[in-house]
Amino acid sequence: MAAEGPEEPVLTGRTGRLAQLTLNRPRALNALTRPMVRIIDAALARWEHDEDVAAVVITGAGERGLCAGGDVRAVYEDARTGGAESPGFWRDEYLLNSRIARYPKPYAAIMDGIVMGGGVGVSAHGSVRIVTERSAVAMPETGIGLVPDVGGTYLLSRAPGELGTHLALTGRVVRAADAVLCGLADHFVPSELLPELHTAFAATTTGDLRAAVRPYEQPAPEGDLADGRPWIDACYSADTVEEIVGRLLDHGDPAAKEAAATVLTRSPTALKATLAGLRTARRLATLEEVLDQEYRASCAALATHDLVEGIRAQVIDKDRTPHWSPADLAGVTEADVARFSATPPGGALGAADRS
Repeated sequence: MAAEGPEEPVLTGRTGRLAQLTLNRPRALNALTRPMVRIIDAALARWEHDEDVAAVVITGAGERGLCAGGDVRAVYEDARTGGAESPGFWRDEYLLNSRIARYPKPYAAIMDGIVMGGGVGVSAHGSVRIVTERSAVAMPETGIGLVPDVGGTYLLSRAPGELGTHLALTGRVVRAADAVLCGLADHFVPSELLPELHTAFAATTTGDLRAAVRPYEQPAPEGDLADGRPWIDACYSADTVEEIVGRLLDHGDPAAKEAAATVLTRSPTALKATLAGLRTARRLATLEEVLDQEYRASCAALATHDLVEGIRAQVIDKDRTPHWSPADLAGVTEADVARFSATPPGGALGAADRS
């Protein structure tokens, strides 16, 4: 593979007719920065019109995962000083998510290891999404005072029943079988077979990556979300977060009570904004319309106490004891939630206008 130097945050290269993207910040779990997003976007734009490129594959450097999300440390520092930079990062990132979803050539993502937040954005919108027994997929934003983004509310709102609501509010990590069940992935391939799969991808002349996957695909180890559908659907179909928590606490299944306990550790404001965003996303026809909505929500979060506090508790100090404001669901008003739908000071994303 001919690639850029090892200091580059994204390696680009070609093997035969396969173009390759490698997220190359393994010490940071390949967390996305704005320069990385721009490198990926520029490469995809170039390869889209290159007749010698039949397909694209994205992987992550190192052994720990594809991508742990956006660089929230940078968001933290920006939010503390007025939030001037993060909207630009999100604008580029969400437009990249749209490009990936509409890419005219096969786009495969090897979702091995940790795939969270922005990592979902550069993988789950692809046309060939591969998980392994090591995959850990999540949209954990409510734990840092943010609403699921990168098209996460689009994907989760279209999961069977109320599974997406469960994952969005709790931020729960799912493994391979449940990622496939929820529509976040397509194929399970054991990690030990990934080198052979890469070789098969590189040998393709037609770009038919689905055909290349078939000899290596196996049934995924059993998940648990399918068995949990009765209590998940019954509890998360409620109209408010308060009622969801009440139903979870009253349900007889111990897993429901565990879910309630998890929800109650998340940012109350983010929870209510997330539920509103998910319900709206179900009614929106396109990913781009949802990305426009998520951009409004992310920009609004920059002005909240909870985003800085959530990142501090989970990533900076790692004390895992965020002090939310308001501290409970009852303190979050309709006006607080409405702010997440307001047009940002710097203007709208306009993804739907570009599609």
